[in-house]
Order: sequence, then C-alpha cells, then structure tokens
Amino acid sequence: MQIPSRLLRLVAGLWLATSLTNPGLAKTAALADFQAEAARARTVLNLPVYPLTPAEIRAQAEDAIKTADTALAALAAQDPATLSFANTFAAYDAITSRVGDAYLVISTVAESASDQAMRDTANGMSVKIQEWSVGLDYREDLYRALKAVADRKPALAAAEQRLVDEQMRTYRRAGLALPAAERAEVEKLRKELAALNTQFAVNINAARAPLDFTAAEMAGVPQSFLDSPGVRQPDGRYRVMANITWHATAIADNADNSETRRQVNVARFSLARETNIPVLTKLVALRADIARRLGYASWADYQIETRMAKNGATAVKFEENLVTGLQPKFAAEMETLRQLKAAQTDQADAKLESWDIGYYTNKLLKERYTVDTEKLRVYFPYPSTLDGMFAIYQKIFGLRFTPVEAPYVWAPGVQLYIVADAAGGAPMGAFYLDMFPRGGKFNHFACFPQKAGGVMVDGRYELPVAALLCNFPARAADRPSLLKQADVVTLFHEFGHVMHAMLSRSRFVAQGGFNVPQDFVEAPSQMLENWVRDKAVLDTFAADYRDAEKKIPAETIAAIVAARQATEGYATRRQLSFGLIDLAFHAVPAAEAAKMDVVAVSNAVLRRVAVEPPPDTAFVAYFGHLAGYDAGYYGYQWAKVLAIDMASVFKSAPGGFLDEKVGRRLRDEVYGVGHTRDAADSVEKFLGRPRSQQPFLGLFPVAPGWRKIV
Repeated sequence: MQIPSRLLRLVAGLWLATSLTNPGLAKTAALADFQAEAARARTVLNLPVYPLTPAEIRAQAEDAIKTADTALAALAAQDPATLSFANTFAAYDAITSRVGDAYLVISTVAESASDQAMRDTANGMSVKIQEWSVGLDYREDLYRALKAVADRKPALAAAEQRLVDEQMRTYRRAGLALPAAERAEVEKLRKELAALNTQFAVNINAARAPLDFTAAEMAGVPQSFLDSPGVRQPDGRYRVMANITWHATAIADNADNSETRRQVNVARFSLARETNIPVLTKLVALRADIARRLGYASWADYQIETRMAKNGATAVKFEENLVTGLQPKFAAEMETLRQLKAAQTDQADAKLESWDIGYYTNKLLKERYTVDTEKLRVYFPYPSTLDGMFAIYQKIFGLRFTPVEAPYVWAPGVQLYIVADAAGGAPMGAFYLDMFPRGGKFNHFACFPQKAGGVMVDGRYELPVAALLCNFPARAADRPSLLKQADVVTLFHEFGHVMHAMLSRSRFVAQGGFNVPQDFVEAPSQMLENWVRDKAVLDTFAADYRDAEKKIPAETIAAIVAARQATEGYATRRQLSFGLIDLAFHAVPAAEAAKMDVVAVSNAVLRRVAVEPPPDTAFVAYFGHLAGYDAGYYGYQWAKVLAIDMASVFKSAPGGFLDEKVGRRLRDEVYGVGHTRDAADSVEKFLGRPRSQQPFLGLFPVAPGWRKIV
C-alpha cells in the first residue's frame, strides 16, 4: 500500500556562505538563537519529538490519529452555513499534516533504530498510519463538507483553488462521486486488485532457477563468485541461481562460454512464467475495468492523471520519440558489440543474441574505457567532500548551513544543521546527518523527511526538517573515510532532496516539499549529479587527502564520462522497452485489455526496441514493477531527460555549474513554488524555453538534433 503523497514530504537546511573557495561553516551555534530568529520572521522552528521506547512509538501514532480524528469529526460536523475554504480545505491540510509528521518520524525510527523491538513497533505503527490515511479518501462525511464548499465556487487564490481541485479529484478517483452501488463494486474490484498485486510479488519472490555448471563451463567467471557461499557443490560443479540478480549478472558479464550465458539468460527470462502470466493477464484486465468504471479511457490515463505527463498517450509519445532519437547511437553500439563477437568467434556474420550483450559490453569497457575507480577514492575523503558539497549548494542557492547542538539524536555521530537564507539570515529549516553504518540501520542512501513545512492550525508557518541517512565507509586508523566516485554522485543526489525540502515555501503541506508529481520528483536531484562530473566543480573540493595540491586529472574525468556514455544507447533503449511494455499493457481501453496476450505483446516490444528475447520466454512474469509501479515505469526516463535539460542551463551559463544567478532561478521557480503550480510550468519558467530532449540526445555524438518533449 502506498502512503498518499500528502504524507511524503521533505525538509532541511539553513544559513549561507558566498565564497566557494573558503566558505567555512559557522561554528556550532545555539538552537534557541535560530528559533528566536525564526519567530521574528513569523515562522516556527520545531524539531521532531523522537520516541525512545516501543510504548512511546505506539502512543505517538495513536495520539496523532486520535487527535486528528477528533478535529476531522468537528470539521465534518460544522453548520453547512458556516463552511468556508479556511475551515474545510485549509483546516484539512493542517490537521492531516500532523499525522503525517508522526508517520515521518516513526518511519525513520523503523529504518534507523538499532533495537529490533523499536524497528518492529515502528513498522507496525507506520502501516497503521498508512491505513488510516488511505481511509480518509473514503470518508463521506468529509467529502460532503468539502464538496459543499467546492460547489459554491468561492473566489480563491491560485494555490487555494489548486488545493480544492486536487482534493476533489482525489475523492473522484476514489469513486466517491459514483452512485453507492457502483462505488461498492469498484471497492470490491480494488480488493481483488490488491490481492492480485500481492500474489504477483509473492510468486516472484518464490521463483527459483538453480543451474549447475562444470568448471570449464564457468571459465571467465571471477573467482570471488566461485568462492561465494552455496556456489560450489559437493560434486565439484558450480550452482548459479538465475533468480538472484548478482548471480545472473556475474554470468552474463563474465562467462566466456556462450551456452552457459544462454542457459542463465533463458532461465531468468522464464522465472515465474507458469504462476505469474495468469495473474498478470487478470491484473491488466482488472485495472482497465476499474479505470473504465471511474470514467477513464485506460488504466494509464487513471494512473498518470496526477503526474506531469497527464495521460498515457503523452507518456507513450515521449518514449517513442526517444526510441527514434536514440536509434543511430543504439545501432552503432550494437554493431560495435557484434564486431567484438565476430572477432572473438571468427564468424564474420556473427549474430548478437540477448545473452551476448552483457558479456561484450563488459569486454568493451575493459578494453577501451578502463578507469580504476578504487584509485579515485583518495580524492574523496569524506570530511572535505561533505564540506565541498555544502559550499557548492550554499553558493548556488544563497544559503548558509550552521551546525547546532541537537537536544536529541537517535545514534552517536548524528549531526544537526540549521539552514538559513544567506541574504536576510531568516531560518528556512533544519536537517540531520546520519552518515555511517551501524547494526539495525537500513543499508542504502536516502533522504527522510521529518517534519513538513506548512501553515499550522494556529496559522503560523512551521519550517521543514529532514534527515539524510547514508552508509559511507567508516574512517580507518590511518586515513579518513574515502568515498567512491559513485558514492559522491549519490551524496549530491540525496542532498539535492534535502534542498528540495528546505527551499519549498508552499503555504499548504499538500503542495510543498516532495509533494510534486511522481514523474518529476527525482529530476532536480538527478540534475545535481552532473556537478560531480564537471572538472571545474570537482577542483573546488576533490583533492588527494595526502597532498591537497593534487587534483583529479582532466583525462580521468573525461574517461569516466566516456565510459558512462559508451553503452548509454543500449542501456536507455532497454529502459524504454520496459516502459513501453508497461504502457502497452495499460494505455489501452478495457475491451482490448481483456483479451491481451501479455507475453506476445511484451516480447514484441523487446524485439522492436531493445533486443530479441530468448525463444519461448516471458520476461514480464518476473517484472516486479508491474505490481505497484504500473503505468509508471516511463517516469524514470522522463525524470532523467528533464534532469539533463535543466542541467544544460547551468552548463551554458557564464558561471557554469556554479552560476549563482541560475541557482537562484532554480530555487525560486522550481523548489520554492513546489506544487502550487503545474510542474511543467515551473520547469519552463526555469529553462526560459520549452522543454527539449536535445540536451539528453546531444550527449551522444550520433544523436539527431532538437526534439521537443510532448
């Protein structure tokens, strides 16, 4: 179950440095001073209250729900004659945001607490809040009260009208505008849909495909894989589990024996076929039927209505335009790989099969684009990398970050920073850093919102708070923590989410922070990844920790970029094939969906857009995104193209990626306005022109020219 977007928000940041070469974070300051400064600016800087025991977790969740239920009941019970925007829509936003804040804190405990009982309780209470939140969309008493105001069509400001329109759309999408009998039928079908989604995922998790090979058949596979637990069998053969991604990848990229690669490829493309194809067939038909009953032409139109693309046809056209635009690059790459195979097999007319792609791509990268990523670590010691990133973001966004003594942190080493506007000094939010691994903590990298920014019930604006949870390597006895270049890319990306939260200044929680369309939310952070591939930016902070005068050589950076782009044509076309399969299933009317052959349709897309699938296989049976991210896979590429388009504005600016004027425009036109206007309008205000695929396609020398995103 997905928690509604109003509960997904982010925040963090405060105080500025204008000199990139020597910004210097301010010395640790008192939190109370910033809280007083916030009050003078008519805002409130409150830190979250973190539960310390399982009992406190339960109490925090239950109290938040109880308080909200009482307030919502009072909202719904008001005299119809007294109903107004302020005591319905605005009040609803403020009331529900308090439960959202409880969810944000409790879900962070679930991901960060060392104690298992704390994590288990937090997970349980997170689910309880999610279920409560979903239930709000079906409350007829609230619907009647809010609809009464909406029907009067009062004169409202643009952001207020947008809040009204989107809340009423939520009710319509839930089926509340339908007659009771029709609504009951939709609710019944939704329960069937939820069960099928769960079954699809369960079948994927249960799928197993063990394959045993001799040592000769495993030639070329790294010894580290052969020595992995469970691989070597008592009879001396080696077991590959095709359902385990890193097993399959190790064979696909390294096994010299083509037949070994083929067998693993076929096994992986056949996972869960017998169990999941019937389930997927029902899912596709049922989704389309629900969409039809709710008044939509297709499930894609229903799902995408709330996103930047607006409808299935736009998403399809976007992907197909990229397929066409990438054809020269894609064809050139495939011919290069085919020639490598021809040379290795002494067959001039060798055909490139699906099980050859990974192997010859790996060979190409090793032979022509070798970059020793381990040697790059010396240029990225954690302390100076963090300071360098802070300096960059402070400069381009006009901010200052100040460390403060936190009244409470959930683990040793967690730090708290206040973010303030550089020019006026007004606090804008706060963020925590929890940067190193420990027992019980989740093992990835992510920004977790802690408190939503928005107007409270009493009318004061509460500033946002966020937490950045990472798992960088700990420092050694003789050296600092040294990051991989990929780690630095991740750091810039995830801290970009912190900035997204901090810089939002929407009045309503539902329009702030991460509450932007799903196909847009990653674009600003993906854009900021480009800073780590720019020589001028890297020279501001990346230096050998043993000799600060030594910077990353320009040719090394060029090699990193070249290696990344060498097979981008195939990689992107592969992603586009997945997105187009998803849309082929869901961007059709119910009558067509009801009789669809999902295997034939999906294999035809793979064949046309990426590569011929192995005969008699069904990749889609193991395509987990089809249960939970249905009609949404296109969004990965949508956000990526937007990110490159937005980055091109910095790239062409006088100050490059450090241009303060462009940074301020990004702050004001994208981050600041949040979801108070359409994301497409915000992006084009920042770009100063229509959106274009050209900056993305222009990464490839053989790509065609300008192409507008539709």
